Amino acid sequence: MSKVVNKLLLHEATKPLLFGLVLAPFLWLFYGAWADLLGANPAEKLIRSTGDWTLRCLCLTLAVTPLRQALGLNALLRLRRLLGLFTFFYGSLHFLGFAWLDMGFDVDAILKDIPKRPFILVGTAALLLMVPLAATSFNRAIQWLGAARWRRLHQLVYASALLGLLHFFWMRAAKQNFGEWSVYAALMALLLGWRVWQRLRARRPPRVGA
Repeated sequence: MSKVVNKLLLHEATKPLLFGLVLAPFLWLFYGAWADLLGANPAEKLIRSTGDWTLRCLCLTLAVTPLRQALGLNALLRLRRLLGLFTFFYGSLHFLGFAWLDMGFDVDAILKDIPKRPFILVGTAALLLMVPLAATSFNRAIQWLGAARWRRLHQLVYASALLGLLHFFWMRAAKQNFGEWSVYAALMALLLGWRVWQRLRARRPPRVGA
């Protein structure tokens, strides 16, 4: 079964199809804003939706390695970079929505507001941690940095994921609405916990006679 799925994932149409699927929410939001279909508070809808899609793309990116190793789907690796770049894309749109629709691109007001509100501070930190990841997401960067340093740098994604989750928690805390946050928290715990378990297992000394 894994051979069939790997073959499908390696098909030349897979990447364009994934690109279109992950871009579709942005296109819908763009059309919804233009056609006035985003409800009574379109600015809030745009900001919240781009934040939601940042977390969703981040979860998909983090899911690539566990799925690849657990199911033998090595071809998934060719899609991880695309998903990671879309995570940064939606995260940037999320911050842009705040800077434009909430703050009117007033740079002084933005710089003063970020440290005053913890959820904005950690959200901004999460996005800033994604910048070097997006900037080094091409093959030449791997050659320039070396594979080992590149892998260490890209471990920043874990800190970004935790900060993004904390950002979402504090946003929901004001309304005491943690249902959606709990789903993301459980998924993140599974994806990051799997990595911790794998590392601990790799460091465990082999049993005598094994």
